[in-house]
Amino acid sequence: MEYRIEHDSMGEVKVPADRLWAAQTQRSHENFEIGVGIETMPREITHAFGILKKAAAQANHELNPQKMTDEKLAAISAACDEVISGSLNDHFPLVVWQTGSGTQSNMNANEVIANRGNQIAGKKLLHPNDDINMSQSSNDTFPTAMHICAVISLEDKLIPAVETLIETFKNLEKMHEGIVKSGRTHLQDATPIKFSQEISGWRTSLERDVELIRLAVRPLHELALGGTAVGTGLNAPKGFDSLVAQKVSQLTGKSFVTAPNKFHALTSKDELVFAHGAIKALACDMMKIANDVRWLASGPRVGLGEITIPENEPGSSIMPGKVNPTQCEAVTMVAVQVMGNDVAVGMAASQGNFELNVFMPVCIYNFLQSSRLLAEAIVSFNKNCAVGIRANKEKMYNNLHNSLMLVTALNPYIGYENAAKTAKKAFKDNISLKQACVELGFLTAEKFDEVFHPEEMV
Repeated sequence: MEYRIEHDSMGEVKVPADRLWAAQTQRSHENFEIGVGIETMPREITHAFGILKKAAAQANHELNPQKMTDEKLAAISAACDEVISGSLNDHFPLVVWQTGSGTQSNMNANEVIANRGNQIAGKKLLHPNDDINMSQSSNDTFPTAMHICAVISLEDKLIPAVETLIETFKNLEKMHEGIVKSGRTHLQDATPIKFSQEISGWRTSLERDVELIRLAVRPLHELALGGTAVGTGLNAPKGFDSLVAQKVSQLTGKSFVTAPNKFHALTSKDELVFAHGAIKALACDMMKIANDVRWLASGPRVGLGEITIPENEPGSSIMPGKVNPTQCEAVTMVAVQVMGNDVAVGMAASQGNFELNVFMPVCIYNFLQSSRLLAEAIVSFNKNCAVGIRANKEKMYNNLHNSLMLVTALNPYIGYENAAKTAKKAFKDNISLKQACVELGFLTAEKFDEVFHPEEMV
């Protein structure tokens, strides 16, 4: 491999000749060989850095055109566009497990944009610190990148995925309207419910989750950029913070604003904790829904068997013909991962001292993994399972009419205690509720038929 010599304040460093990064990125690459190639800083962060560096250059150009000239702005903007597109991803090799402020990832962005900008300009025009990092610090750029990519991930990926599943459930409600089945509480038989009502519970849970995520994403639109090292805004021109937030908004199409208190913005990650709590709430509901679906589809002969789901692949290497609810299992595993990530996000947010949180990379790594995995799991579950859910009407009918909890309909006529006696006799003697009620002398057969209508109990 061929190398070139780069230098920083600590001296010279050998860097692979075909890489756009420079000395500080190389030092991090060598000093943090932890999860290399596996736990690389999320590409969402790389994308966000491209956005914020371009926005910062635009703001600096307006506020200080003598230093951020037209020529420099053009070169930086072109390089940032390539970062945003993902075409320079190979030049961002650093892992999550680095400095807790994300300084090395900030410098990775500065070095790559400077070197690529110089290539575009055809000369040594840009310096990573003086130009790309102008009016900034790692301490305000990394939390800004965190908020930008968190907002994009939630608004552009997770929420649309959930809304697609909501529409599927709406269609399933219409498709199964009028089908009555046995309800279940405590895993025991309960009073009847329409299958469409059961599905509506799933749908409404997801609608509420979207509502909660939208509420939680609002504070993430506040950006730390402009606080520089400790929140005072040292070395940033007056008005930079508000202007750069406007530029980020223009580049993303989202309404970002400057954080009103930069001391809070640099040190506290409470907005990410709150938003991840909403993600966890969605994970909890998806766990419940997926479990409901696989229980209702259990069988095909010795389970509940009240619904059928698509058969996507063989389910056993030893049992021929076996098909498993694999999409449900994938969703539930993702839900477990999200719940675990919530602990990591909360712990990370609780750390750091004085003017800076120093657990930011692990915080955003887990946050983005939760959002990404959950979105992709929901899309897969919708496409490969939910759209194909169908009621087994015969099984639902038989289970309904075999349920002892239909005795609840007799409460107004024979009282709670007599109804309980009826149910217990029917179960003990393995006879119908009607036969038990008549044998106990609580109702005549004719009166029983007059008042007992399971389908009207919904």
